[in-house]
Amino acid sequence: MDHNKNNSQQAWNLAGLLIGNGWISPVDQYPAYLQYAYKSGLVEVGSDTGRKLESQLVFCKDALERGGKDRVDTGECEGILQSILRLTNDPSKGKDQSCVNMYDVRLGDNYPSCGMNWPPDLENVTPYLRRLDVVSALHINPDKITGWVECNGAVGSAFRAQHSRPSIELLPGILESVPITLFSGDQDLICNHVGTEELIHNMAWNGGHGFELSPGTWAPKQAWTFEDEPAGIYQQARNLTYVVFYNSSHMVPFDYPRRTRDMLDRFMGVDIASIGGRPTDSRIDGNKAGLETSVGGHPNSTVAEAEEADKLQQATWRAYYRAGEVALVVVAIAAAAWGYFVWKDRQRRAGYGGLGHGAGMGGMLDSMGFRMKGGRPDLEAADFDEAELDKLEPQRRNGAGAAGTASRKETRYDVGSDEDSDEEGDISSAAGGR
Repeated sequence: MDHNKNNSQQAWNLAGLLIGNGWISPVDQYPAYLQYAYKSGLVEVGSDTGRKLESQLVFCKDALERGGKDRVDTGECEGILQSILRLTNDPSKGKDQSCVNMYDVRLGDNYPSCGMNWPPDLENVTPYLRRLDVVSALHINPDKITGWVECNGAVGSAFRAQHSRPSIELLPGILESVPITLFSGDQDLICNHVGTEELIHNMAWNGGHGFELSPGTWAPKQAWTFEDEPAGIYQQARNLTYVVFYNSSHMVPFDYPRRTRDMLDRFMGVDIASIGGRPTDSRIDGNKAGLETSVGGHPNSTVAEAEEADKLQQATWRAYYRAGEVALVVVAIAAAAWGYFVWKDRQRRAGYGGLGHGAGMGGMLDSMGFRMKGGRPDLEAADFDEAELDKLEPQRRNGAGAAGTASRKETRYDVGSDEDSDEEGDISSAAGGR
């Protein structure tokens, strides 16, 4: 922030701070060790252990008054945590469960580790981060004698430097410029939520004290649910947000990665769906209003676009189905119409008998040159060649002197010339009668 004030043309893009289970104000958080031990049931109020710890707390507060407020750590106060771990040591529970895990009070560990062997992934993470190929990939000097460890003593000693001041002195000034979110897992002892809430309550920033919205009015603790399960609480005022994760340890993302991601997205104003994530049902006080950007509500998000594309594809297929159904109906109607036409045509044909119907007549006409249709000649259907008409006329005239019966048959069934009007009348009359 100081850099940005002096280098406005090359400002660093500091948008906010997200601090999980932070050690911020020793004067508020040291006394919270015993408060949390009582609250979580690790120590019984009025017990011998409780009285011993109460006495130790008196020395701690005295040390804080004598200059401990200006230091990151104070030996007299650090001893309270160690005493809680020692006094809760129960060898009867076995080597692996002899003391409480300071990072997750639901778990046990062997004394004096009391949480330093946790999480269980360390068993694999430590040798992995010491592999030469991993060290090379991380561009770490391979000549270093010591490999990776979770907590390095040299780093810890530097952190306890007498001139390191508590970050509570920086927090109010930072809140003037950027938002800050503090979050805690409710099962953590070493940087417990009781101490974090105490430091917030005692801190003044942006014209107010603690989480007050106005004098005497405090920001409510809002219930947070994640996929219909109680997830914790949210409390917000004047650029500061405080989140408590239910049933979570010191390492909140280890226990609840998706809930942590949801908190992060809310804090950064990120639409998780726009970057390929899957929106979840995350609600504060049962309401998603005003928080849609953090849970995939953006209409232009990747998921939203995919859903629209899917809807369009489904609509296209439905259109194809409808078009296919219409085409099928049209084909069915056309087939029915064609079938009806064929049926009517056959009915029409069956409505009359072609001239010469019968075995004897068929043979005679066949001998005269008529084509047979299905074994039956049909004059009215013009079931003959035009050239055959020319053959009939000479045959009729040449046969005029034959016997009477043959002449009459020949005359009746002869297709004469235009001049034979009487014979045409006979044919027409015969056709009409049939």
